[in-house]
Amino acid sequence: MTDLVAELSAQAQSLPPEDRARLAEALLASLDPAESDVDTAWSDELRRRIADLETGAVEAIPADQAFARVRAQLRP
Repeated sequence: MTDLVAELSAQAQSLPPEDRARLAEALLASLDPAESDVDTAWSDELRRRIADLETGAVEAIPADQAFARVRAQLRP
């Protein structure tokens, strides 16, 4: 490991967990830029959904109820 990489790694480890996760996502995305747009979009969507749950903007329902609703809508 080069001195620069070791220094950056040490600095990154001092970040809060959420910032470390974002940094890790960005670094991984830079290795395969073709998929980075899709991965970024999914990450953004997941963060939005988690925030909606945490703020009470949406209410979670049990999976069996969700599947029952879908089945009911798909019935002719």
